[in-house]
Amino acid sequence: MTDREPSQRLEGPDWRSRANCCGTNAVYFFAPSHFERKPEKDLREAQARALCAACPVRGECLSYALRAGESHGIWGGMNELQRARLRRRVSV
Repeated sequence: MTDREPSQRLEGPDWRSRANCCGTNAVYFFAPSHFERKPEKDLREAQARALCAACPVRGECLSYALRAGESHGIWGGMNELQRARLRRRVSV
């Protein structure tokens, strides 16, 4: 048991609160609920990666996504296909 507040234990790692994707920026990190054309997806992902590039917790984010097997969204500057390729390279 830690001395952190119960809500902090339930919400996950502390690094998330310091991430650049918090708040209104979160819309760039996951596909919208409507159909997204490739140019729109490329632009959205480029905006997400730009936020990741300057993020103080980028490494922690990518590490978490790889451990958790996140299959959607941009995590640590990588989309789901890039993370899958990285996992394959690391496991070989």
